[in-house]
Amino acid sequence: MSSNSRPKGIVVFSGGSAANNLVDVFKKVREDKKCPLSYVIPISDNGGSSSELIRVFGGPGIGDVRSRLVRLIPDDPDHDDSEKAAIKVFFNHRLPKDAHAAKTEWYQIVEASHPLWANISTAKKELIRSVLNMINFEILKRLRPSSAFDFSGASIGNLFLTGGRLFTGSFESAIYLLSSICSVPSHTSVLPAINTNFTNHISAGLADGTIITGQNSISHPSVSTPLEGAIVTHDEETEAHDSIEDANMPGTLPALRKQYITFSKDDEEDLPARIERIWYINPYGQEVRLSANPKVLEKLGDAQAVIYSIGSLYTSIIPSLILKGVGQAIANPAIRYKILILNSTTDRETGPSSSPFSALDFIAAIAKACTESRVPVSATPTGKSEHRSYVTHLIHLQGPGTPKVDKEELEKLGIETFKVYGRRNEGENFVRYDEKALIQSLEMVLGRRDPRAERSRRNTLEG
Repeated sequence: MSSNSRPKGIVVFSGGSAANNLVDVFKKVREDKKCPLSYVIPISDNGGSSSELIRVFGGPGIGDVRSRLVRLIPDDPDHDDSEKAAIKVFFNHRLPKDAHAAKTEWYQIVEASHPLWANISTAKKELIRSVLNMINFEILKRLRPSSAFDFSGASIGNLFLTGGRLFTGSFESAIYLLSSICSVPSHTSVLPAINTNFTNHISAGLADGTIITGQNSISHPSVSTPLEGAIVTHDEETEAHDSIEDANMPGTLPALRKQYITFSKDDEEDLPARIERIWYINPYGQEVRLSANPKVLEKLGDAQAVIYSIGSLYTSIIPSLILKGVGQAIANPAIRYKILILNSTTDRETGPSSSPFSALDFIAAIAKACTESRVPVSATPTGKSEHRSYVTHLIHLQGPGTPKVDKEELEKLGIETFKVYGRRNEGENFVRYDEKALIQSLEMVLGRRDPRAERSRRNTLEG
């Protein structure tokens, strides 16, 4: 088949955990369209066990990349593949939260005496173990009186991916190694938004002028760290961090050095005002404009559809959109379908609760991010009339807590809406997408008509 007749791909912008629930949906749509599928994942997360890896080793936030790669391990219902199941459990495993117990279990893993190794072949076990032993050696090398690695709650997959990056000197190669071990199909790729060996943090500017530094502080309740004076005065907190020998440069903002190993996603308090803008910063808090991973731009250049998946709008989706080149690539009219799968509820980033985001607010935030990413900026379009350059279709749920959708207003902007009926699990106070209904809606948007599904479509979908 010539390159001209090869089907164009689908590019999905997403974070980690939320969009993992839709992997089977995107897999089915890819199979129906017989085309490549690419996931674009941000690398700015500085929370959880990733924060300790960043503190000691530097480098990108890898948790969401690891999560997606492991989620893509294929399930074959016709064959009992115990090794694939074991590898999935292995790379998703987290060490205990108690520091002493975590360190003890870690040594059981690197010494190959842990039950997690059961059902993993010798060849793969020794390959995996060699990388883990390598990262263990690096941990010991970096041990200082002022700084020791904390294994509490550490993800084995994150440790492996970091070890692979340090061993090869290439984040891309580490992803390839984990993809190969996880048997991720060649037609599906997981691309970091930035291909880098460096740490890249984000800041958020709120409508009231507040600046919040670091993704974890944006997503979860914490005291915001203002930039004013934090660098030049070297206050007591900065000096205290400067006395710790780790991967952070002296004078780095304290908010970017802290361990965020434990935090709660429950009962998140509102931000004092709406988020207006997200940007990347260097370790001292100065704004920097970064270019997207060239492979991301390549996939966008050969895409028939872009999908903005469910997840945190400002910390999972927008960090990928503001990178140089992304907005211009998405605005290309050759990409016919630009689909936003609207979240089923609002969160800390899309509040406050007294004034939650509507569907139009979500679309406007995406359009603004894409516009800011374009070069030259002066040549970029602005205003509601240009929203359709970045979003052509909206898929949404209806029910308690779902964002407001003004269908008529969106239609005036040239954005088609599809209401999908969802489901609610026992004990949950929000609606979830039904996989079958979401697949049908995506197939309708992308032009596939399955006569067998036509009879049931009225029960699951309204266009």
